[in-house]
Amino acid sequence: MLLKKIFPTPATSLLLLVVWLLLNNSLSAGQIILGSVLAIVIPWVTSPFRDEHSSVKKPFLALKQILIVLYDIITANMQVAVLILGPNKKLRPAFVKVPLDMTDALPITLLASTVSLTPGTVSAEVYPISEEHHISQSDEQKYLLIHVLDLKDEAELIQQIKTRYEAPLKEIFQC
Repeated sequence: MLLKKIFPTPATSLLLLVVWLLLNNSLSAGQIILGSVLAIVIPWVTSPFRDEHSSVKKPFLALKQILIVLYDIITANMQVAVLILGPNKKLRPAFVKVPLDMTDALPITLLASTVSLTPGTVSAEVYPISEEHHISQSDEQKYLLIHVLDLKDEAELIQQIKTRYEAPLKEIFQC
C-alpha cells in the first residue's frame, strides 16, 4: 500500500525518468537523481486530478477485437473505393443516432474511435438527449451520432455497430 502511495502510476514514473534522461542526453548521477525525483513527484502530485478509467478485464478478447477492427478497416477501404471510383456514384450520406448501452467514458471513446477508423463512417458526437426531452440524469440515454457515406439500412447499421463493436467492448471492460 505504501508503494502505491509513492508510485501511483509506476509505468508513468518509469516513462518520465526515461524521457528525462533522453532529453538531457546524460546518464550522470545528478541527472538520474533529478529525473528519479521528478518521476516520483509529478505522478504523486497529479494523481488527484486523474479520472479512474475502466480497465481491460478480458485482454484476449481485446486482442481479438483489434483484429476484427483491422479486418473491417481493410474491407471498408475496398468498399469505399468501389463506391467512389465505381460507376454508381449515387451515394446516400446520412446521420444516424446509435443508442449506447455503455456509460463509461473509455469504452464509449473506443467505440467512437473504432467507428471513425472504419472508412465510410465518422463519429460526429456522443450526446445525451436529456436536454432535449428533460430526462433526469439517472434516466439519461446516450447516443453516438455517426455520419455514414452510403446508408442502405439504418436499422441494420445500428445493429451491426452494436453487435460487432459495442457488445465486445462491453464484455472487454465489463461495463
